[in-house]
Amino acid sequence: MSRFADFKAFAMRGNVMDLAIGVIIGGAFGKIVDSVVSDIIMPLITVITGGGIDFTNLFIVLGIVPEGTIRNFDTLKKLGIPMFAYGNFITILINFVILAFIIYQLVKIINTLRSAAEDEQEAAPPPTSEEILLLREIRDSLKSK
Repeated sequence: MSRFADFKAFAMRGNVMDLAIGVIIGGAFGKIVDSVVSDIIMPLITVITGGGIDFTNLFIVLGIVPEGTIRNFDTLKKLGIPMFAYGNFITILINFVILAFIIYQLVKIINTLRSAAEDEQEAAPPPTSEEILLLREIRDSLKSK
């Protein structure tokens, strides 16, 4: 029972929960980036390069392909034929670069907002305490007498 209580205390700490939330959001964000790359960027690259390049179909067959088999990535993968799929690697690399750029931009924006908030806090003088206000009132009333 003690081990479970220790684990529960560990799992319920703020940092662990923040990390879990970050992993979940990161997974969803990764799917968005995958969609941007595969559905928007890669078709544009294909059009720009003359319509003939589809990175997912760039591969080198390492095994024997049966006669009459269509030689595309999906078919060969379903048949379990070993391939050196460097086109898929290029797509994943582009995903990573885009994801890294987006995260960099988000961190940059958050740091800018954070420094602006800190500047506002530094610029605003701290509120005068009750004691100081009371002492000023006493001083002003003694001056007027």
